[in-house]
Amino acid sequence: MVQSSDIIQQMKQQTRTWEDAQDRRAIFLECYTLMTGNMLRAIDDRRFRDCTWAKQLLLRFADYYFVALDAYGCTDKECVTVWTFAHDCSCGKDLHVLQHLLLGINAHINYDLVLSLVDLLDPEWNNLSDAERQDRYHDHCLVNEIIAATIDTVQDDVVERYDPRMDIIDRLFGRLDERLLSSLITHWRQQVWDKAMRFLETNSEQREPLRRELEESVMKKARWILLTRS
Repeated sequence: MVQSSDIIQQMKQQTRTWEDAQDRRAIFLECYTLMTGNMLRAIDDRRFRDCTWAKQLLLRFADYYFVALDAYGCTDKECVTVWTFAHDCSCGKDLHVLQHLLLGINAHINYDLVLSLVDLLDPEWNNLSDAERQDRYHDHCLVNEIIAATIDTVQDDVVERYDPRMDIIDRLFGRLDERLLSSLITHWRQQVWDKAMRFLETNSEQREPLRRELEESVMKKARWILLTRS
């Protein structure tokens, strides 16, 4: 598992490599790096009810990203379908900056986060009290606030650098676009929690149909993202 001490450096190094190669996958990863940095600060500030659990989830979540990235670049490893699609699109299609961003967000939140939550919750869920389960959900939802606080920086430091026209949209409509993105992600993350609960209610040996259903729902969102061309 990647360690919190080097996770930001690992992300920044990969982002620089992609930027040097004019690889648009840098768009999502730079935004993910900003979000991860803000998450680590929130953990250090003890904003979560269980900061140890929040950090474990953050690191497990990052593992899914880097494992998929490593598999995508290797001929002897199989990359999960949702990430193969996201990487293929960002590498080979002329997309709007927001499409590059949303393809990564979709794969990482709607697929990886479900599995990350299940990995952490499955060993403990049956032994948690109702109050402890509520604490887990509270900490999951608190991330929505951190994401919302990060989106302005994402817009100013990343999105507008790749497409200066977005600055004009900001001036015309204020922060409407950021609020819409924040609302979309919050909606997706509620679906993520609900789907993780379905996994926990199902015996581990019977979860593969749920995973395939999850994969198809994420692919459906990805295809929708490709249709929203500017």
